[in-house]
This record gives sequence, C-alpha cells and structure tokens, in this order.
Amino acid sequence: MRLSIIDVTIGALLTVLAISTVSAQMMTLRPASAFLAIRDQHARSVALFEEAAKVITSPRCLNCHPSTREPTQGNDLHAHLPPMSAGVNGDGAGMPCASCHGPTNAATRADSIISIPGNLQWRLAPASMAWQGKSVREICLQVQDPARNGGRTLAMIREHLATDTLVGWAWNPGEGRVPAPGTQAQLAALVDAWIAAGAECPER
Repeated sequence: MRLSIIDVTIGALLTVLAISTVSAQMMTLRPASAFLAIRDQHARSVALFEEAAKVITSPRCLNCHPSTREPTQGNDLHAHLPPMSAGVNGDGAGMPCASCHGPTNAATRADSIISIPGNLQWRLAPASMAWQGKSVREICLQVQDPARNGGRTLAMIREHLATDTLVGWAWNPGEGRVPAPGTQAQLAALVDAWIAAGAECPER
C-alpha cells in the first residue's frame, strides 16, 4: 500500500493535534466542584488527589523534590548545572542557592537557559519530602505522614500548597519553562476538598 503526500501530511497534522490536545489537558486543572458528582466519598477523595497530583508531579515541583539532595532542572528533570548538593536546610551545601537564584526570575543571554528562576525562599524541599521516582499513591501517603513530611499536619500541608510563594513560582516559572497546570488557588481548592472527603489515597 502506497501513501500519498496528502496522506502523510494529514497523518502528521493529526499527530500534532493529538500532542497539542494532551498538552492542553496537562495545562489545566478541573475545579473541585467537578468532582461533586462522584457520590462515593472514598472515590471522590481519590479522584481529587489524582487531579491535584497533576501539579505535584509536574517538573516545576519535582525538580525541587528530588530523590537525592541534588536538584534537577528543566522540563526533562536533567541534572542541575552547575552541580549542586543541598545542605540540611535545603540551601546549597557549598555554594548558596542565592549565588545564582535571585528574588525573581532573571533573563539570560544564553540559548540553553533562557531564564534563571528566582524566589526569596529558593531552596530544595526537605529530604523527607523527596518525590521523584515515586507513584502518586506513595506521594499521597508520604504527605500525610508526620514521620515523613517534617512533622506537618494536613492543615499545614494545605497552607504550604495554598500560600507559599515558592510553590506559587510554579505558575510563573520564567521564560523557557512550562508552568504547572491550573492555578495555585485551584490546587488549594482541590486539596481542601480532598481533605474534607477523607484524604484518601489512590491504589497506585
């Protein structure tokens, strides 16, 4: 069977359209109200966390929640350049994060890194909150376990996600980076609803 140029072109366009559709879905969050139709409270709670996990497992969050004390960067989670290792408080062990990361995002003249991210609180998450390489279920269990989340209650976790400006950076990450899906307010509403429904975790 021989394909014409038109067939190939249509196929390529459909592929691009499919990729664009998936990207658009990843960039949005369904509102907490969209889950009210789920009558079973356990199932609703699980669905709410899975929606919130679109943010928690986005590169904007995972880069600062690495499996080691070495941050990653970029949408592909590649190794941080220059090589860095975090100290006890999440700041650079040898060279402070503020050596390169200022209070706001800063444009560069480089093609490889269009902008350097910035925030007054720039640092890695605590080692107890390492998420990279974990399933949504594992992250869900971890964030509500005081022994593995820095002694935080669910209310404190919610406050962090809803109001912390470093978390909020994920939606304003600077040129060259894909923002986290939705908005910080939408994430807060999803977490509120998840907690209210019992803070249940997915099976995987």
